[in-house]
Amino acid sequence: MSEKEKTLTPRVIILVFIFIVLVPFLPLFISWQWNWWEAWFYALASILGFVISRYLAWRKTPDILAERGKFLQHDNPEPFDKILSPLLALAGGLIPIVAGLDARFGPAVEFGPVIKAISVVLLLAGYVLGSYALIENAFFSDMVRIQEDRDHHVINTGPYKWVRHPGYSSAIITYIAVPFLLESLWTFVPVTLTFVIIFVRTALEDKTLQEKLEGYRGYTQEVKYRLIPGIW
Repeated sequence: MSEKEKTLTPRVIILVFIFIVLVPFLPLFISWQWNWWEAWFYALASILGFVISRYLAWRKTPDILAERGKFLQHDNPEPFDKILSPLLALAGGLIPIVAGLDARFGPAVEFGPVIKAISVVLLLAGYVLGSYALIENAFFSDMVRIQEDRDHHVINTGPYKWVRHPGYSSAIITYIAVPFLLESLWTFVPVTLTFVIIFVRTALEDKTLQEKLEGYRGYTQEVKYRLIPGIW
């Protein structure tokens, strides 16, 4: 069976359709406000960001899609991530749901054009940083594990010269933009939940890598910060 056939299983195709195609459009489906340009922008940016980043990552590291396509079916995930990874996916999925419900049933909230423009820039910047991290890191998995089957080693190039976990940093940038872009105060609730999970997961993942991945302790001396330069 070819690598492509291993990756594009019916299960993977269904999950990609649900989480990558359907979920970003939930604000529109739930609110039924088809002239909501911000929700259209959010959906299309999410889908295009996924497609472009995966294509570029595949061009550089052909087996990375197979690694990420396992979707919680890895052989040796860290025990804590069997809980945190699904929780993070659930919290992230709640964000567009709450935004759609707020638009349909909640009181109208309006942010000025400056705030809206900043949110657009942050959303795109988050996708760009996340894509850069994915392309640069051949071991960018959807679960925390030591990938001995793929000759796992430290990556210290690209955005990994700035912080040790730029993928999580990109998620924070993206998520913080969504409530302002979609003008939903209630969306700050699931966004805050995702932040809590991201910080806990980052701390546990970093600890795991320091204990189990050769050369990672030395890398932490070169790159001091996990998520936010100058802070943590």
